[in-house]
Amino acid sequence: MTDTFVSADNLHKSFNDHKAVNGVSFSIAKGEVFGLLGPNGAGKTTTIRILSTILEPDHGDVTIGGHSVRHNPGAVREIIGVCPQDLALYPDLSALDNLVFFGRMVGLDGRQAKAQAMTNLEKMGLEDRARGRVEQFSGGMKRRINLAIALMGHPQLLFLDEPTVGIDPQSRNMIYDTIEGLRDGGMTILYTTHYMEEADRLCHRVAIMDGGTIVALDTPRGLKSTIGAPERVTLEDVFLNLTGRGLRD
Repeated sequence: MTDTFVSADNLHKSFNDHKAVNGVSFSIAKGEVFGLLGPNGAGKTTTIRILSTILEPDHGDVTIGGHSVRHNPGAVREIIGVCPQDLALYPDLSALDNLVFFGRMVGLDGRQAKAQAMTNLEKMGLEDRARGRVEQFSGGMKRRINLAIALMGHPQLLFLDEPTVGIDPQSRNMIYDTIEGLRDGGMTILYTTHYMEEADRLCHRVAIMDGGTIVALDTPRGLKSTIGAPERVTLEDVFLNLTGRGLRD
C-alpha cells in the first residue's frame, strides 16, 4: 500500500458560525481500509460528504484517483460507491430490482446490471432471496442489500458509513467477512463506525476526529500503544481518552 488514492488537503467547512471541519488533512493508500471515527458532532459526516462530492468545501480540496472533488466531481462519482447509514432502498421492489436500478444509475446496461446484481447478492448470501420484496426483509438483510448496491459498477473507492448499525450478530459477521474479502482483494475503503472493535479488526489505519479536527491518526496498534500495552488496551480506551466521556447528544 504505497500508492496514494485519496488525498484530503486542509479541508474547511462551516455552517453559519459553526466550524464543522477545521483544517482536516489525511491520505488513504490504494487498497487500504481507513477508519474515520469520532463522537457525534465531531465532523466526520461532513468530511465524508465532502469526499463523496455531496458538499463542496469552503477551503481545501480532495483528490480521489487523480480527480479533484472541487473541479471534477463527476469523475469522482464514477469511481466511488457509497453505502450510507440510512438505508437507500425501494421497499416495494425486489432485491434484484433494487440492485439493477442502482446499477443502471451508475451506467450499466440492463444485462450488465443484472449479472452484477446476482454476483453481489451471492456475496451477501442472498441469491435465494433475489426475487423477494425488500419490505419483507429483516434489518440485517436490508443492510446487506445496502452494501450490495454500493458495489454496483465496481467502484474503486467504497464509503461504508456505519454499515452494521442495529443488526443481528449473524448479519454483522457476514458483512465483516464481505469487507475482509474486499480488503484482501485490494479495495480501497473509508469506514466509519461507533463500534471500536470493528475498526480494530478491519482497518489498516484509523483517524479519530473531534471538534472538526483530526486528533489522532495511526494503526490501531499504534494508537493503543500511546496509552498502554496494546495487548491490554482497547481502541475504545484510546477513543475515550482522546474525546472524553461526556455525552454527545
